[in-house]
Amino acid sequence: MVNSDGKQITKKAFGWAARDSSGVLSPLHFSRRETGEKDVTFKVLYCGICHTDLHMVKNEWGMSLYPLIPGHEMVGEVIEIGNKVQKLKVGDKVGVGYMVGSCNSCDTCVNDLENYCAKMIPTCSAKYHDGTTTCGGFSDIMVADEHFVVKIPNNLPLDATSPLLCAGITVYSPLKHFGLDKPGMHIGIVGLGGLGHLAVKFAKAMGTKVTVISTSPTKKDEAIEHLGADSFLVSRDQDQMHAAMSTMDGIIDTVSAVHSLLPLIGLLKSQGKLILVGAPDKPLELPVFPLLLGRKIVGGTCIGGMKETQEMIDFAAKHNITSQIEVIPIDYVNTAMERLVKGDVRYRFVVDIGNTLMSSP
Repeated sequence: MVNSDGKQITKKAFGWAARDSSGVLSPLHFSRRETGEKDVTFKVLYCGICHTDLHMVKNEWGMSLYPLIPGHEMVGEVIEIGNKVQKLKVGDKVGVGYMVGSCNSCDTCVNDLENYCAKMIPTCSAKYHDGTTTCGGFSDIMVADEHFVVKIPNNLPLDATSPLLCAGITVYSPLKHFGLDKPGMHIGIVGLGGLGHLAVKFAKAMGTKVTVISTSPTKKDEAIEHLGADSFLVSRDQDQMHAAMSTMDGIIDTVSAVHSLLPLIGLLKSQGKLILVGAPDKPLELPVFPLLLGRKIVGGTCIGGMKETQEMIDFAAKHNITSQIEVIPIDYVNTAMERLVKGDVRYRFVVDIGNTLMSSP
């Protein structure tokens, strides 16, 4: 929005930002655009911390713009809407995930796959349509086009729902798109972290048989007794892996570390599908013969479109699916980032923005 002099009209905002590739976050006063005719402005109450945030604040992917305000799993309450907003009203509980814009006209956008648009705009450290830099959810308010805002059903707790906006849709989308959501199917989940624990919950709610595949034997009780998995495989135990060969209809691989795909392909039935949602920083070897001999597929997906994200949230509300979280104050965020590097969280950090941000220095 611009005034009569052609200058951008902005509103004051406050958040925590990284100033350089050290990744250290500290308080920052900045500006967001005023609420446009199709915009929704909401008070941010909680924001999850994703591994992507860690990569971005440290510029590990070489595309960070500083100062950088991270956070793309934000939820809160609407405080203002534009005069052309149709689906939301003041007081609604809402959320914004990994993206805040796209071209709105290409084939992917037209088919509700904005996440694959070549001009998709990430929620933080990217250039928006008006040339401004996008800023994430480690802030007191958010302004976004209503198309990229998800409505949160009232029965979902906001803090434990925030990670669904990225981690949740990241595992829900491949289960649905690749037809791995049919009752009675046998689905493997590789890795029991922020993504994996939600994949177990969604797959079980869809009526499938779920086996968790992990390098850590200590996670067996957690997987079966607390998350409801049907069985557990230690991926380093060759006897266990051999006994489970050719038993799974599909596998969701959430691991971001470099690892071998061959044992996982071996677990698949003929015509089975191995779907990667983790993002290793180095290429993985792809053994071709097991694919040819079993008509098997290796694929990948990234988050989901807005229609599917709303569908995922509504499904979560119906089945009481939330993330297991550790809620932290904003001034603990640098320590949380250090713990995230070590994998020391069960399973997602969520920053209590609403109660702790403004009391920070």
